[in-house]
Amino acid sequence: MKKLLPYLFLLFAAFAHAQDKLPVVYLPENLTIHFISPEPVQYVDISDKNLIGDLPLKNVLRIKLKDSLKTFTGSVITIAGEKYIAQYQLLPGYPGVPTEININPADTRPLDISGIGLSQNQLKLLCLKLYTEGAEKKLDKVKAFGLKGQVNHIATLGDYIFLDIAFKNKTNLKYDIEDFRFKIDDKKVTKASNIQSVEINPLFVLSGVPSFSKYYRNVFVFKKMSFPGNKVLRAELSEQQISGRVVTLSINYKDLLGADTIDF
Repeated sequence: MKKLLPYLFLLFAAFAHAQDKLPVVYLPENLTIHFISPEPVQYVDISDKNLIGDLPLKNVLRIKLKDSLKTFTGSVITIAGEKYIAQYQLLPGYPGVPTEININPADTRPLDISGIGLSQNQLKLLCLKLYTEGAEKKLDKVKAFGLKGQVNHIATLGDYIFLDIAFKNKTNLKYDIEDFRFKIDDKKVTKASNIQSVEINPLFVLSGVPSFSKYYRNVFVFKKMSFPGNKVLRAELSEQQISGRVVTLSINYKDLLGADTIDF
């Protein structure tokens, strides 16, 4: 045991030194502290039994001291998002300290987790960037039921594909969206019984607008896909009954291969 004492001393000293470098958040009695994350929170470790916390929103963590607590000497809290991990040292506070803590990049360390890819917040920023850019290529258009559909832009970043799609409603009848589906279908269908259709779901959708009167535009994000030349990617916008107008855009694989690149 005596031989272990020097190593234990160094271990505790290193732990104390690491805690001293953590950003400090003051936690007063009878007040709630909100940590605001730039992306959805995936994991929280509240190691002190004198603290309680929950996630009222995907990117908001709130914590407070238990009402029955007599004394609080301090603790460490760990918060992990999709792409980062952050730790804060909690110390006793007093009324008047900040109760909203933004988790800044300077207080985080990146997580290198295989398969995570871009975070939801990063995908949103890229979609907004694409939304504000003009398209240089003329892609598929379709007209039906007083609606005009247009593939504005196709862009890629790494293993991600971004589809910018818009519809104009030239009628006076509002369009209530029932569904927006994406399927890989045969280009030519000779018999209905031989149709081979594979539905694919986007990883991220910029806007969840349920209806539109005159104009609809959205950006959809997919993981990298490939399909043979006799197939086509169809984007199908369908309306709620009773009217049930359905408009379909077709995207060839060569359009995906010729997509622009979007800078991050």
